[in-house]
Amino acid sequence: MLQCTAFTELPEMGARVALMGLEGGPGAASEAPDLDEFLLCELGEHEETIEHAAQLWSASARAGRDLWMFWTDAEADARRKFRFTELLPCPAVIHRLSVQEGDACVLYDRHPVAHSWDVTDPLADLMAERIREEVRRDRDGGGGLGAQA
Repeated sequence: MLQCTAFTELPEMGARVALMGLEGGPGAASEAPDLDEFLLCELGEHEETIEHAAQLWSASARAGRDLWMFWTDAEADARRKFRFTELLPCPAVIHRLSVQEGDACVLYDRHPVAHSWDVTDPLADLMAERIREEVRRDRDGGGGLGAQA
């Protein structure tokens, strides 16, 4: 399943207020993480009736809750509506070849649609492949663009 392509501008003040109120969160404003200016929905493709979601903060394992931002596009006034919520992580783990090790779903508990391991992001995959190619080229002595003469 492809990743949802919805994105939104982060309401920075709302995000900082939500972060400061987290149990086990950054606490002081100086400890708050740098936040991206825009957020991309982390869910797989979904119906318009389901809110878009992006994780803002992953708490310590002790705190056990993560901060997520949810948003919808309002039809009437064309303004985005957003909310911040602390949620438990999804407990699902997929074991491929080993019972000992597995990949945990990185979404929130009871999320709609597919688990994170079933969601593919073609742009991220393309960027990762390009980076791997550059590393291989540098490692093999091929150098960058300037080395082609």
